[in-house]
Amino acid sequence: METPLITNDTITFGLLAACLGLVFITSGIKTGFWARFYNWVPAILLCYMLPAVLASFGLISDETSRLYFVASRYLLPAALVLMTLSIDLKAISNLGSKALIMFLTGTIGIILGGPLAVLVVSFFSPETVGGVGPDAVWRGLSTIAGSWIGGGANQAAMLEIFQFNPKRFGEMVLVDIVAANIWMAILLLGVGKTRRIDRWLKADASSIETLKQKVTAFAERITRVPTLHDYMVMLFLAFTAVGLAHFLGEVFSTTLTEQFTWVSDPKSFGSFLGGEFFWMVVIATALGIGLSFTRAKQYEGAGASKLGGVFIYILVATIGMKMDLSRLLDNPGLIALGLIWIAFHAGLLILVAKWIRAPFFFLAVGSQANVGGAATAPVVAAEFHPSLSSVGVLLAVLGYVVGTGGALVCAWFLEIAAQVGGAAGV
Repeated sequence: METPLITNDTITFGLLAACLGLVFITSGIKTGFWARFYNWVPAILLCYMLPAVLASFGLISDETSRLYFVASRYLLPAALVLMTLSIDLKAISNLGSKALIMFLTGTIGIILGGPLAVLVVSFFSPETVGGVGPDAVWRGLSTIAGSWIGGGANQAAMLEIFQFNPKRFGEMVLVDIVAANIWMAILLLGVGKTRRIDRWLKADASSIETLKQKVTAFAERITRVPTLHDYMVMLFLAFTAVGLAHFLGEVFSTTLTEQFTWVSDPKSFGSFLGGEFFWMVVIATALGIGLSFTRAKQYEGAGASKLGGVFIYILVATIGMKMDLSRLLDNPGLIALGLIWIAFHAGLLILVAKWIRAPFFFLAVGSQANVGGAATAPVVAAEFHPSLSSVGVLLAVLGYVVGTGGALVCAWFLEIAAQVGGAAGV
């Protein structure tokens, strides 16, 4: 790893803030070049890509920075609390079963897409999917399955279970980031064309519109000019919940790991229950939902979800910093495999959405609840409408639950595909 030009996180954070500021300032211009530019390019996509460009030129690097850790452990749970503060569970339940169907379709697409990609790549590059022992590529691909179905904790579980060579783990992380971010960019480009896509899918988005209108009407009814008092109370609610989520997350994780062998065993389907990050996300979300039944819900009128959005955009910039565009051609065979894999996931989602006439919103958020988890599912959901971010949060939590089990099934298929592909290559 080459040392980046800037290793001071204070300076790095300033650069990320400059990137976000540049995007928001230019996207606020409603005439001329910038207006035409943002008609085609979503602002949030640039919030990912500008930090990626800085990382690609060696100015900054996620590998020498703690900013992603801070954003994901402190700002993400705070955002989850603030974004679920005004959640309307009854209205969300009225969205019906299509959201869950699309989420599970995305999971199946990842489980089946990986082995299929291995078989396809084995025909023109069998060495890409080969390897023996700890260097067997299928072992590394199982970590991507864990990440795409669940999240970082599930990915770490797969690395522990299948003992992939740690020195080559960076290759899998690169495939994960590149393929996932390209697909997310496509989804974000589609947000601006939602109505056209829904017409092609012959989807009925009336339940989504009803939820938007209901939440918007509530927000307009309680909207007020926020004061310093409001901001201090919102920060109190958010970061007290963050502290509590971390404390209880550590307690739950440690207790369950020590008391139950099926939790401490990384090969168990219930091993995700031993992850502190999983419990942190679940508890922060639960606390936000709990506050929605109290007078704290009124703080949505002072901009609770907008403050949560600020935290999410900072997280978005730190995620973008992970993507080094200069490394795309380091291992073109693996990158191609990742793109085929994510393409199958996307294709299956589109096919099922067309079949059941599911709105594009369910397709996009169902996919990101798998591939991106709690870090990106609320972001993509909020791009459709800020009131929809809570849908992304709830589905992302479900992703953590099925992550380890789904990844284990995928890994079994990956091993079979690698054996078949190796024989075909010979």
